[in-house]
Amino acid sequence: MAMNNSILTFMVLLVGFFVLCKGQEDTSIGPMEKNEQEALYAAIQGFVGKSWNGSDLYPDPCGWTPIQGVSCDLYNGFWYVSALNIGPVYDNSLQCTRSAEVTHHLFMLKHLRKLSFFNCFFSPHQKPVRIPTSNWENFTESLESLEFRSNPGLIGTIPTSFGYLKNLESLVLLENGLTGELPQEMGSLVKLRRLVLGGNKLFGQIPASFGGLKELLILDLSMNKLSGSLPWTLGNLTSLLKLDLSNNMLEKELPSTIGSLKNLTLMDLGRNNFSGGLVQSLQEMVSLKEMVMSNNPLLGGNLDGIQWQNLKNLEFLDLSNMGLTGNIPESMTEMKRLRFLGLNNNKLSGSLSPRLASLPCISALYLYGNDLAGKLEFSEGFYRKMGKRFGAWNNPNICYQAELMLSTSKVPYGVKPCKQERDQNP
Repeated sequence: MAMNNSILTFMVLLVGFFVLCKGQEDTSIGPMEKNEQEALYAAIQGFVGKSWNGSDLYPDPCGWTPIQGVSCDLYNGFWYVSALNIGPVYDNSLQCTRSAEVTHHLFMLKHLRKLSFFNCFFSPHQKPVRIPTSNWENFTESLESLEFRSNPGLIGTIPTSFGYLKNLESLVLLENGLTGELPQEMGSLVKLRRLVLGGNKLFGQIPASFGGLKELLILDLSMNKLSGSLPWTLGNLTSLLKLDLSNNMLEKELPSTIGSLKNLTLMDLGRNNFSGGLVQSLQEMVSLKEMVMSNNPLLGGNLDGIQWQNLKNLEFLDLSNMGLTGNIPESMTEMKRLRFLGLNNNKLSGSLSPRLASLPCISALYLYGNDLAGKLEFSEGFYRKMGKRFGAWNNPNICYQAELMLSTSKVPYGVKPCKQERDQNP
């Protein structure tokens, strides 16, 4: 019995010793470098206010007292900040004060890979903030993702010093108050996979240097004041999946090189001032699922120059309000995956092919506001399925065949019935 007690006591002591050593090992493996810790506290204070006392609240920010929005990685036996997210993403996230500012301490975080600001800089009139123009070279090797989202109080220009960030893969400056031209230097960020600059007040031309961003998957420059023509170098972005240049003041002809974007699945060039018609190379964009060219009233031209049947993956096509003339080509009835077709508010003429109603996936077909003529040879079942999602009103010279209708409640909205032969020859 005494021997059993001795063995039990020995095992308890052994386990206790193991736990003690294990705890000591965890503590010694991951200390945080003092300068790094002080820089983190000071940088956060710049955003959330001087009253925030990080050393008391979070004495071990990479360990047992983590800060929401701060991530750390181990380098050479020390913890360093790898990600810093400021803004009300979660209930306990770090939130900026009205006097938030970017201090130099931020650039002392030598292993920072991800930096994000969301809804942090509030007013363009009361203490607006500018993106710092210097010290970005400190992040040349480390920074991979940089985001400023929904910061109306973030004004000024995009720094040319962003060109130092040679390892950057994602740059998102979305819905801020930024102005000025797009820096040529951004074209040297050859590892970029996502470039989103939408919802600002940027102006000037899209730099030809952007054609060097050959790994880019997403390019969104929408909702700005960009002007001039599209650079032909845009065709170099052959990895691109999404291109959104909508709601700008872009003009002149579309470059034929745009057809080189064979991996593109979404293209929105709507609400601009393009002219010169649709380029034939659009038919080479065989991966496209969504194409929006609407509200380019000066574009003009016709639909006959494109072999629409090549765009077999197209599901959404909006060509409304573009000044289009001529007929609706039969090849458009070969886009078997098409769900939405908008050709409204143009100057299209001729009759409608009954095969449009046979598109297997079509759920919205808008043709109103044109000069179309003749009889609509669609079934009552088609009108019943579509309802007001079939729009053919404001085409004075088209009519529906009343003899095909069993119910007057299913007739196409805003279209008159065709006159019977006996009415025409009494």
